[in-house]
Amino acid sequence: MKETAITIGGMSCGHCVKRVKKALEALAGISKADVTIGKAVISYDEAKLSENEINKAIENAGYQILK
Repeated sequence: MKETAITIGGMSCGHCVKRVKKALEALAGISKADVTIGKAVISYDEAKLSENEINKAIENAGYQILK
């Protein structure tokens, strides 16, 4: 398992947190997704999922990945 922290732009409320968490938990390979406003800490199986795929799921939910 790998753990990564991602800074997310465009989040402002609890609904945003739920939307990102739901998008992440829909991905195969996610074992933990702790989401707060502006940040997600994720544990995932690198054999099943890449960090790029995680970022795409967040972007598809309507938020930006901040570097």
